[in-house]
Amino acid sequence: MSAPTLRSTRLNQGPALTLAIVFTLLSPGLIAAEELAPKRDVEEVLVTGDGSQVLLLEAYPGEQVARGGRAGILGNMDMMDAPFTSTNYTNALIRNQQSRSVADVLQNDPVVRVSTGFGNFQELYIIRGFPVYSDDMTYNGLYGILPRQYVAAELLERVEVFRGANSFLNGASPGGSGVGGLVNLVPKRAGEEPETLLSGGFEKGGQIYTALDMSRRFGETEENGLRLNIVRRDGDNAISDQDRQLSVFSLGLDHQGERLRLSADIGYQDNRIDNPRPSVTPTGEIPKPPEADSNYAQPWTYTDEKQLFGVVRAEYQLTDSTSLWAAFGGREGEEDNVLANPSTDSDGNTTASRFDNIREDKIYSSEVGLRSDFETGSIGHRLIASASYYSLESKNAFAFYLDSFASNLYQPVNRPAPNSNIFPGGDLKHPLITEETDTSSLAIADMLSFMQGRVLLTLGARYQKIDKGGFDYNSGAPDPASNYSESALTPVTGLVYKMGESIALYANYSEALQPGETAPATSNGNPVSNAGESLDPFRSEQFEIGAKYDGGNIGGSISLFSTNKPSSLVEASVFTDNGEQRNRGIELSVFGQASQNLKLLGGLSWIESEQVNTTGGADEGNEAIGVPNLQANINAEWTLPSMPGLALDARAIYTGEQYANSANTVKLQAWTRLDAGLRYTTTLGGNEVSFRGRVENLTDRHYWASVGGFPGSNYLVLGSPSSLVLSATIKL
Repeated sequence: MSAPTLRSTRLNQGPALTLAIVFTLLSPGLIAAEELAPKRDVEEVLVTGDGSQVLLLEAYPGEQVARGGRAGILGNMDMMDAPFTSTNYTNALIRNQQSRSVADVLQNDPVVRVSTGFGNFQELYIIRGFPVYSDDMTYNGLYGILPRQYVAAELLERVEVFRGANSFLNGASPGGSGVGGLVNLVPKRAGEEPETLLSGGFEKGGQIYTALDMSRRFGETEENGLRLNIVRRDGDNAISDQDRQLSVFSLGLDHQGERLRLSADIGYQDNRIDNPRPSVTPTGEIPKPPEADSNYAQPWTYTDEKQLFGVVRAEYQLTDSTSLWAAFGGREGEEDNVLANPSTDSDGNTTASRFDNIREDKIYSSEVGLRSDFETGSIGHRLIASASYYSLESKNAFAFYLDSFASNLYQPVNRPAPNSNIFPGGDLKHPLITEETDTSSLAIADMLSFMQGRVLLTLGARYQKIDKGGFDYNSGAPDPASNYSESALTPVTGLVYKMGESIALYANYSEALQPGETAPATSNGNPVSNAGESLDPFRSEQFEIGAKYDGGNIGGSISLFSTNKPSSLVEASVFTDNGEQRNRGIELSVFGQASQNLKLLGGLSWIESEQVNTTGGADEGNEAIGVPNLQANINAEWTLPSMPGLALDARAIYTGEQYANSANTVKLQAWTRLDAGLRYTTTLGGNEVSFRGRVENLTDRHYWASVGGFPGSNYLVLGSPSSLVLSATIKL
């Protein structure tokens, strides 16, 4: 294998209580083995670019992104070694931009656009023109652990955006998205130095923000760490009459030993929004966007979710060349929603109905693996084997109120909440199990190294089985039409050729895997001959080539990709997966320290989407809904030489036109958003204090930010209004 990246790291140790908590969560056998291992000095060299499942790669100059990130079972990889592309945003960027959620962080990415879920307020991310549901993000490498609808940014050390199909690397996403990429969230870890950060802030509209972030390392050699975060947001924001109450708690523990490396995280998040502004479904032409701070929600609507979640990950070095890893996590969540998402005509006249729903989830997710390095002649090998398992039990109930009511986007009318003429689905006070999902997989890969590490070839395959079962909302009886059990094998091939220290060429072939759909009884009023039949898992194929550049202070990449995603349709009364969406594109990214006082982060993405084999050929060759041709981002941060401690930043986000129907007769206009901020760091009373201010949507642009997000849908999401965010952080 090529020489791994090395970094001098100060190891740390923790008190007996911290060790006891960590050790209780992990295998006694591993602990015994660690106790037998020789102790190391305080200052030691740790391998951080060797595919570790626990350690992180260092930040790139400018400290806004990291040198690399997680590539599924391949572990953390340096950007120049990986046959894929990713951008890995750091906590420094998150903190300096006062990001509130994952969506705020991803506003920096030219390949990603942010939307919301279908009929709810779940954050949703469009990567390479395909949706990634927040359900399908990974937390420290595991699916299903994170809160479903919203993840507070204060929980995170890194936000890692992997671009492209990734079913081999991570397994099929349980929610069925992730064709265009994946978002992995890395929890915070204790730093080398003790630190206590107290923060307070204010957001336009009256929302108050307070936070505690405490980091400690303990022990004779300080190899154990603790990171505590507590967050509270409360009050209205820049959207008129929209109120958020957010409470967050997280505790992260880690151990960095000679052979054993551990991490354990537990978190709780309670996120409630009253009077949340909904998405809008057009019935014809796109209406003019209302003012960005307007709110056409009904005052009795709300969304509330409470999530308890945790994950433990261990990595043990059996020998100098072989290591084991294991991870286990779980989540228990409750969601309560009262919604009224309107449809609208071109004049802004709306019609909506009340919809209540309750959801309770129990999820368990796990992974074990083995990594071994060896040589056969002049060829280096890194052999990796992994097994994973995911289980979901979901309880659901709903009430749909059949009486609709009218309003207007530009002059909203508050209506009393309907409370009669109900179509129920289960008992809202005692929901029954309505869904069970189990996925399991086995994966193996060989990363081969030729020509003293100049050529790296990755070959692998994952066998995956998907089992899904549905149950009646009212009786709890199994629903045969919802049962699904299929398996598939997804391969991967990746190649890297290093032309020198600063340039690497790469190529890959990979696949995304989604559960096949079940044939309906009818289509457009006509019977379907294979009603109830489950289709094989949908395989999306991706081909990608590109180049990466590492100039020491400035880095970047350029890539060309083609992704073919199957879609279902009815042909001659038969339900099939012969339809297809093809997305082809070019991506360019740049990041780093352009000069002593200037940091740059941004890029562009150009996508050509095409519908293929459509029903009756009606939409043949048309573009897909909600896929802009051009996206571009640029973020610049400038430190003033004449005023030490003062930094200014500006960001521009451009999104091109998007079609709002499959016939390509209706589309959203292109839009540009400008953001600006400043940061001033000084010393007061012997303590470092940072003052931050930021204005988002500086010009108060009114625009529809996105259309769709859920396959086949065309709902509109209004862009965020002009918003002022102020905060101060004192370092104790």
